Amino acid sequence: MTTQKMKSDRRAGRAEGPSEEVVDRLAGLLPREALEDALAGLEPEEITGPGGLLGQLAGRVIETALGAELSEHLGYPPGQAPPGGAGNVRNGSTAKTLQTELGPVAIGTPRDRAGSFEPRLVAKRQTRLAGLDDRVLDLYAGGMTVRDIESHLRGLYGVGVGRDTISRVTDAVLDDVVAWRTRPLETVYPIVYFDAMMVKVREDRSVRSRACYLAVGVTVDGDREALGIWWQDTEGAKFWLAVLNDLHRRGVKDVLIACVDGLTGFPEAIEAVFPAAWVQTCIVHQIRSSLRYVNYRDRRKLAADLRPVYCAANADDALAELERFEETWGARYPMIAQSWRERWTYIIPFLALPEDLRRVVYTTNTIEAMHRQIRKAIKTRGSFPDEQAATKLIYLAIERAETKWRSARSWTSALAALKIHFGDRIPD
Repeated sequence: MTTQKMKSDRRAGRAEGPSEEVVDRLAGLLPREALEDALAGLEPEEITGPGGLLGQLAGRVIETALGAELSEHLGYPPGQAPPGGAGNVRNGSTAKTLQTELGPVAIGTPRDRAGSFEPRLVAKRQTRLAGLDDRVLDLYAGGMTVRDIESHLRGLYGVGVGRDTISRVTDAVLDDVVAWRTRPLETVYPIVYFDAMMVKVREDRSVRSRACYLAVGVTVDGDREALGIWWQDTEGAKFWLAVLNDLHRRGVKDVLIACVDGLTGFPEAIEAVFPAAWVQTCIVHQIRSSLRYVNYRDRRKLAADLRPVYCAANADDALAELERFEETWGARYPMIAQSWRERWTYIIPFLALPEDLRRVVYTTNTIEAMHRQIRKAIKTRGSFPDEQAATKLIYLAIERAETKWRSARSWTSALAALKIHFGDRIPD
């Protein structure tokens, strides 16, 4: 099972809630007519507001569950003597206020005389339910600052969660980040997209833009998966080689198609670690690079004349179209055709693939879409205090983005085409 699927299963498990049988049993204890009578005359804030009816009911449910845990721990229900005579007994309760998504909820945590009871639902010294921690992380991943989260929770739920507490909740993610960045990966990735983005980090009383290296792989099942986060002062092929070696150490034995931008030396770095990989330069990056040299009045016409090159049926036709383009525009913009010829080996691989698979590999839009999601989260920060803080937020933004990812489009037909071209390198 892929990492992406396991994450989806965990999220689905959190969202399932109680079974229908449990809901029906509770509905039988509180019929609709009796519930309507109980709610008659109450204002909305008296029902859902802080200290309202829902919060009080939640407190009773939690107390009942804790009481059931204590009965299981002691081995006998309330009102009975300990089995076998003298033994551990109930010893009252301790008042506690829980911060929840319903607002503050007052409960009494039951105690035993021996002090050996360790409740699971609400542990000792726990003052927040897990759902509130999830909400804090979701807000943080969405780009809200600690100050904004504190204000949001207070205004929406009436919950007073301090900034230090919010920071501790988000810092708890760091262990997950370490495990995620070192986890074993799939043996084979049919497609991997590589790209870096610049992030402002404070160092030595100054703010510097550092390169955050990212990779997104498409598994044999068509699921997309972020493979890691790496940092370096600038983007360069030398450090990409270190990234590729890290992927190899974590279990990646083969990459069929590596999609990259036009960074000099990057294809050679990929071939050093994965010598059988097809390296595909992003056509969109190549077009943008070409249009930088063009006067505004010529751009639309030149772009139209360039289109037959990358839309050709095969590499031979593409070369003929490039020669035709050079005849038309070579005198005015000789550097464009020259640039395409220099990168020709890494421009044409996708032309050997069918149309459905071409759409998947001719551009790095897949990883750039993830960059956009990350930038939404980090745009509220002028800069990060250190690399660790940046990594934490970028990781949470990736986790949030992955919940919306779907399998690659038309993957069944694309996988069949990959099987034709790469044969036994595609595992059965």
